[in-house]
Amino acid sequence: MKEDCVGLLGATSLVGGCLLTLLTEGGWQVCAFSRKKIARHMAQVTWRQLVLPGQNSQAEGIADWICVAPVWVLPDYFSMLERYGARRVVVLSSTSRFTKEYSSDAEEQKTAAQLAAGEESLRQWAEGRGVEWVVLRPTLIYGFGRDKNIAEIARFIRRFRFFPLFGPARGLRQPVHAEDVAAACLAALKSPAAANHAYNLSGGEVLPYREMVGRVFTALHRRPLLVSIPLGAFRVAVSWLRLFPRYRHWSTAMAERMHRDLVFDHAEAVRDLGFSPRPFRLGPEDLPA
Repeated sequence: MKEDCVGLLGATSLVGGCLLTLLTEGGWQVCAFSRKKIARHMAQVTWRQLVLPGQNSQAEGIADWICVAPVWVLPDYFSMLERYGARRVVVLSSTSRFTKEYSSDAEEQKTAAQLAAGEESLRQWAEGRGVEWVVLRPTLIYGFGRDKNIAEIARFIRRFRFFPLFGPARGLRQPVHAEDVAAACLAALKSPAAANHAYNLSGGEVLPYREMVGRVFTALHRRPLLVSIPLGAFRVAVSWLRLFPRYRHWSTAMAERMHRDLVFDHAEAVRDLGFSPRPFRLGPEDLPA
């Protein structure tokens, strides 16, 4: 069993990239898994391609695992984790399991159900095999221009020079930086108190949706141009935008949530993981190229 080695699923994702940096800087050896074959060479990192469930794969002992791939795909790799002798598994889920559970959009409801089912599958599998589990649920991840939240807003502003809002859009948000999420993953791997617990990870600042978008304008060095439109007009606009592949996932449910407070207490993560998220400050590196 390799005591200083971490297995990492979803290593090419936004949070996965942050974790690779943290782990290698901390002296860990990393066995990084991806669905695609990776030819990248990094000190202390061994890349492996995920094989289909049921196929044999090389499996020396690795006790500590972090999964930042979608939680609902993890059950496909439970048998692989068993072959490697996993003893603790830290998994990234999302607060969307709560905020989208009763969404008006069927696809968002499906996502919430997949998140909840993935978490429950992990718990049942781990407890049945004496494996420690930790679930982390971030809300509104951003960073390095690779996220699907702030980066998408920035791309829209660059393209259309304004941003549409449904009404006053004063629902509260807590954006959390990908590096802070990665730090929480690593802390959860090492914290004895974290075993068999779930934690919400929110950002270090609470601000209205409207102000959050305004800060994206500021980071882009543009004067904020926020256009409030009624829901009916928003539906028409979204129907048009979905003709473009980049905006195919947009829905009127996104507009409806602009009025809702999507804030989560992260006091338990502070207590057990030393979680200390930064305020919402966008640097040039956080914007898409």
